[in-house]
Amino acid sequence: MTIKRFFPLRLAVVLWITLTVCLTAAGPARADQIAVQRASLQADNNGWSLDARFDFELNSSLEDAVNKGIPLYFTTDFELSRPRWYWFDEQPVSVSQSIRLSFQPLTREYRVSSGGLQLGFSSLKEALAVIKHVTSWHVIDRNQVHVDETYNASVRMQLDIALMPKPFQIDAVNNRDWNLASDWKRFTFTVSDRAK
Repeated sequence: MTIKRFFPLRLAVVLWITLTVCLTAAGPARADQIAVQRASLQADNNGWSLDARFDFELNSSLEDAVNKGIPLYFTTDFELSRPRWYWFDEQPVSVSQSIRLSFQPLTREYRVSSGGLQLGFSSLKEALAVIKHVTSWHVIDRNQVHVDETYNASVRMQLDIALMPKPFQIDAVNNRDWNLASDWKRFTFTVSDRAK
């Protein structure tokens, strides 16, 4: 009789502990994700440009790394594909762009650079606001797509460990604090002749 009463109680305790551990473990994983708030394509002079907004925060390890002078690279990937019933999907566009975030201790300034453009900010929050908003990035040329066709567009952002200095790449691969990425945000895009 005592064993029968003890078993359900023990089972309940084990289930409660398991549930608590799972919920606690799931919490930080969500905090280290990049969310794609919105993404759209806008016609420009030569085709279409991407406008996307991302939302994320740097955890304490990443913030500490930046403040110690280690540059972080955020890479945005964009892909365009069109399903074909008779063959593999057509993928006319697959492009990436990287933005570098760094801190200059002498000037106490955060710098955001991409290509030849470099901007300085007095706070990390201001620098991250620029990184979180990808605007007017030309991703599709007119000759890469066909008018009146519908394509599947996909966009994502991730902390790109491969672009970091070599000594930090090894540590970053084995450290969950350096795992910062979004899922692919997918949306449809129908080509109109207004961009021509």
